[in-house]
Amino acid sequence: MIANDPYAELERRFARLSAVSRASAILNWDRSTMMPDGASDDRADQLATLGVIAHEIIAAPDMPELLSRAEEGGTSLDPWRQANLREMRRAWVHESALPADLVEARTRACSACELAWRSAKKNADFKSLLPTLTEVLTLMRRVGEAKAAALGTSLYDALLDEFEPGGRAARIDALFAELRAFLPDLLGRVLEHQKRLPPILPLEGPFPVEAQRKLGEELIRRIGFDFHHGRLDVSAHPFTGGTADDVRITTRYDEQDFARALMGVLHETGHGLYEAGLPRDWRRQPVGNARGMTLHESQSLLMEMQACRSGAFVAFAAPRMRAAFGKDVDKDGPAWSVENIHRLYTRVAPGFIRVDADEVTYPLHIMLRYRLERAMLAGDLPLADLPGAWNEGMRDLLGIVPADDSLGCLQDIHWPDGGWGYFPTYTLGALAAAQLFAAARRAEPGLLEAIGKGDFSPLLGWLRANVHGKGSIATTDEILTAATGAPLGSAAFKAHLESRYLSA
Repeated sequence: MIANDPYAELERRFARLSAVSRASAILNWDRSTMMPDGASDDRADQLATLGVIAHEIIAAPDMPELLSRAEEGGTSLDPWRQANLREMRRAWVHESALPADLVEARTRACSACELAWRSAKKNADFKSLLPTLTEVLTLMRRVGEAKAAALGTSLYDALLDEFEPGGRAARIDALFAELRAFLPDLLGRVLEHQKRLPPILPLEGPFPVEAQRKLGEELIRRIGFDFHHGRLDVSAHPFTGGTADDVRITTRYDEQDFARALMGVLHETGHGLYEAGLPRDWRRQPVGNARGMTLHESQSLLMEMQACRSGAFVAFAAPRMRAAFGKDVDKDGPAWSVENIHRLYTRVAPGFIRVDADEVTYPLHIMLRYRLERAMLAGDLPLADLPGAWNEGMRDLLGIVPADDSLGCLQDIHWPDGGWGYFPTYTLGALAAAQLFAAARRAEPGLLEAIGKGDFSPLLGWLRANVHGKGSIATTDEILTAATGAPLGSAAFKAHLESRYLSA
């Protein structure tokens, strides 16, 4: 029986769907942080069951008629409800394209593969991951084919669309071609520029994990992370999970290098602030969700790269770093000076690990993953040949080859966890971050001075008004154009890199 008010009935159903999704988010977070390994089968069953429940809600037989009737009267709705109805339709198209058994199979396969990945990475043993990763890839092809038929796109674009609404490989190819033409020459110039400067002094450890944790918590509190509605924990791969009212961020610690954990925490805090800043009145509806992963990654990279690797922030953070680890410039030497720490945090050097990469080389890591996942999905690259193709790509793009697969194709969780089509959004996010930070500085002339005092309120306030509070009321390009004056492009990013890395 169809409700008298179809739009109100849709809101009721999507609120219920949101509750199921939020419960799944917490269970997923727990799976990667606190769950004992012995609970993996039970957790896979829980997540698969919730996934089927969510699928049944959104793919209910009467949903097409409900949507059509609501759309017929859509002109009487206010802009937020019109946008919400559009996002409901989009969610329905994605989910109704998949049969329930495929939804369940994908969830179970990804749960098993994620657990196998942890062991494979630890032991640098790609062969041990191959059976479960093969199953995930097979299922993701089926998912992509089903969604491509529903969306009228290619298989890859259908998977990409899940993470970046409206995202298409043709546009990524054009943006990546611009960066590929620009970055190698820039990298060479930056490396030559660095050689002319005094050597960077290493910070000598060890750095106790508890001291690192306290330092990270102190700094992200200043940035705006709310521990009454969030947690900081440890995982094999840093990530942000949970819900807008219960944000869960993670990092991993290295007692010989506290920068890895600290920058990871700052990065994930950007994600967490976006989630916490989404429009409160629409938290249980599709229009209240983050627009997509390009904007999500822009928020993490804006915080980590644009703001927290700035000279202003390092000047604020350096004394707190020294206090955290009991260091003193007079006693422990110039390595702990603001200038040296800033140079350490803005050092450019080709490396194996994506999450530790500098701004100049980071896009090259993403281009490699983008190239490889498209080839694997198309069947042009057998999964068993991934390690060799990865190593060849690293040699081609960065001039280095990893010694083992833990430093190579096993370093990321995304493919084992079903995140095919996700990787490009990291670099798209970096482009957006540069545009947004430049626009924020224009709008708030004292922004960097405030950051130098540990005051992020001008930046966070601008982001709340121009990005976070928009939810999904508009497209990524519409949000960027309103905030910065232009759709997504590479100009601001290229100008930022040249300014930061060649002018010092």
